[in-house]
Amino acid sequence: MSGGRGPLLLFGAAGQVGRNLMAVAQQRGIDIRGVTRAQADITAPDAVAAAIAQARPRLVVNAAAYTAVDRAEREPDLAYAVNAIGAETVARAAAAARVPVLHLSTDYVFDGRKSGPYVETDPLAPLGVYGATKAEGEARLRAANADAIILRTAWVYGAYGSNFLKTMLRLASSEPRLRVVADQHGCPTATADIAEAILAVDAALGAGGAARGVFHFAGTGVTTWHGFAAAIIACQAERTGKRPPVDAIATADYPTAAQRPANSALDSGLFARTFGYRAQPWAARMREAIDALAGGGGAPSTMEGSS
Repeated sequence: MSGGRGPLLLFGAAGQVGRNLMAVAQQRGIDIRGVTRAQADITAPDAVAAAIAQARPRLVVNAAAYTAVDRAEREPDLAYAVNAIGAETVARAAAAARVPVLHLSTDYVFDGRKSGPYVETDPLAPLGVYGATKAEGEARLRAANADAIILRTAWVYGAYGSNFLKTMLRLASSEPRLRVVADQHGCPTATADIAEAILAVDAALGAGGAARGVFHFAGTGVTTWHGFAAAIIACQAERTGKRPPVDAIATADYPTAAQRPANSALDSGLFARTFGYRAQPWAARMREAIDALAGGGGAPSTMEGSS
């Protein structure tokens, strides 16, 4: 319960992370107010300020983002408006109300040339428009609100919205063979774990925790897109009996508009030490998500979200 404090205010409530956070918070009786883009677009300062003034929250969470990585190469102005200016808008409005802000960012702020997992102090070097706008959003947010917490996450999937896991499940039912990139490494992160991480931060703040700044939070374990896909196919085959072969291909064999980092694994140790929560192994969370979808869980695809 909120214990007399204001609610948790969530921008991006219609996205895959937002919907999972809303569901978990409501299930536990945590006071949360969700705001969709239709209700308050984060690029509209007056709407954002009004939402914060009305809710009088204890914490503002910004899970709204432009996440269409390839399309961002064609729509840089729109991506910048949401991911950079929008992040700053939320941060400024929260600062004016003297409220801390928690913002979701991405592994795509790195270039992928590091051999091991990235830590929070590694230099940013985004390869494309999406990563560049998210990096700019981080900088603007921290400049606008000293009471800011940034969670960089990666390879987001779950029962809600549109994501890699749901795409693989769909293709497994319709395609005789799949081809998936095997030379990009990262940490698949369940929306269920991101929701838990946000609530862990909220609880720490409620207990007087003073930690601010940038934290990495991603699923436990590193794999490739091919490894992730193969695990998804194997898990769903237990239910459907459909097991199309998953061929490993190189990034060069699957050209995209935006360049992806070859390694975007994140070290989440700092978050675990600070807030006392570590994501579950990605394969276990993957199975939970598939079970939820098989049981009728999930939600319609949405453009809002985070990755």
